[in-house]
Amino acid sequence: MQVTSIGHAGMLIETSGGSILCDPWFEPAFFGSWFPFPRNDQLSDDLRDRIENADFLYVSHLHGDHHDEAWLTAHLRRDIPILLPGYPTREQQRTLATLGFTEFIRTTDTEELEIAPGVRVAIHIESSITDGPGGDSALVVIADDKIVVNQNDCRTTDLGQLRAHGPVDLHWLQFSGAIWYPMVYEMDPITKKAACDAKVAAQFARAMRYVEKIDARAIVPSAGPPCFLDPDLFALNMIDGSESSIFPDQTRFLEMLDDAGRTGILNIPGTTITLDDPDPTTGVRHPLSDAAVESIFSDKLAYLERYQADKIGWIDDMKANWNPPSTDLIDTLRSWWEPLLEMAPTLREQVGANVVIRAMAPVDVNSNVEQLDVVIDFDHGEVREHAGEPFSYRFDIDRRLVETVAAQRAVDWSNSLLLSCRFVAWRDGEFNEYVYNFFKSLSRERMKRAEAEAVRKVAPPDAEAMAKEPDIQLGDYIVQRRCPHRDADLEAFGEIDGDEFVCTLHGWRFDLESGTCKTSAGHPLRIRRA
Repeated sequence: MQVTSIGHAGMLIETSGGSILCDPWFEPAFFGSWFPFPRNDQLSDDLRDRIENADFLYVSHLHGDHHDEAWLTAHLRRDIPILLPGYPTREQQRTLATLGFTEFIRTTDTEELEIAPGVRVAIHIESSITDGPGGDSALVVIADDKIVVNQNDCRTTDLGQLRAHGPVDLHWLQFSGAIWYPMVYEMDPITKKAACDAKVAAQFARAMRYVEKIDARAIVPSAGPPCFLDPDLFALNMIDGSESSIFPDQTRFLEMLDDAGRTGILNIPGTTITLDDPDPTTGVRHPLSDAAVESIFSDKLAYLERYQADKIGWIDDMKANWNPPSTDLIDTLRSWWEPLLEMAPTLREQVGANVVIRAMAPVDVNSNVEQLDVVIDFDHGEVREHAGEPFSYRFDIDRRLVETVAAQRAVDWSNSLLLSCRFVAWRDGEFNEYVYNFFKSLSRERMKRAEAEAVRKVAPPDAEAMAKEPDIQLGDYIVQRRCPHRDADLEAFGEIDGDEFVCTLHGWRFDLESGTCKTSAGHPLRIRRA
């Protein structure tokens, strides 16, 4: 077995029984904000050929730095078998099918599956309402008497499960930041720097807990950080550690691994690790000389400036194609969002305040802007122009970006807009997860789940009330209202999937005719044909 980094969370896993292409990301993501670091646009022709002719594809989740739609559609055959995580819903499969892909191998959470002679995989999922109907996943590959764990940025809660398949030879995992907080928030410089440092420390501590629990022979830092080449965002790069940034590069994490007595492996796009020797470090081959690899990190500013010079034309062209403010934005958002707000009284109550989107439209080269303030009145479930009412949260965003995601009817503004870091945020008080849950749930399917999860957290019905609840009808079946697992409301989370009934909150599955639980013994579901 050998594993080759192709940048960020991307890798090509090659075994005697076949190859698996994981999370290929080449096109800049999130409105041209994120670029792979180190750059991966200079891979060898041989590696590119092996990537584009892989036997299987695995996409861990739908975020743009893992699910690169432009590259996938331009470079892969449509009948490549795709290893699908066993997410509670089919959103990922629907998304890939829309791109023209036809062959899917559905997996079951944590269960091993032989996909080729001598090659077994197990995909472990994490499904959170904050990630919409999907979630995130980690891949375990077992072949040639070796085990590789590709955890990418999946924050699995049951760490022991990833090691349950046997002793791990190579563990790839995220260590760096992948969020907009706290850089975009209005804070004084000292407070912001302290918040960034605390975030980095928490990221490293979390990664080290994974390292200790999985206890692999070697650890490979991956899935970040990106770099920021747009001059408007260049300050987000961490060069020497003095910056207010949550994006340290792998050299800092490798130092921590070394201090803990762990074996870490530095990698850049094109680095191959062959697992033939008991010492994984002896099988490391970089595409550049050791001195050239070292200079990427030791002279990082110069490296990023050269990278930026190569890409600045692309960045300028990309920004020139942002949608101009040409619609009645308030009416567009009102007709889209007010029906969703009506579906979510509990979520609205948990926000309990006005949220203002300040859409800023540049009007000339002197940085003058026209400003349109839109208020989301969560108390009353309304969207209208802001008229000076008090508010507790504010987002200042280029109106062209708001117009773009509105035109796309993007259902997850976290992925489509906020990860770009191209905005300024302010809040009165502490973080409120329900504000962001709203922006991640901009479809009826997602909002239905977001509201049901809010109810489950805030005001779960007691046992006596649940016992009196009538059964519900879904499709051609009558089923009990609550899932036997954790009392999820099946009117919101229940789905019929072939000959199975699925609770999509945690992915529990039941036989459609008998109600027998296929996920865990002793949890039958009351169900019958209507």
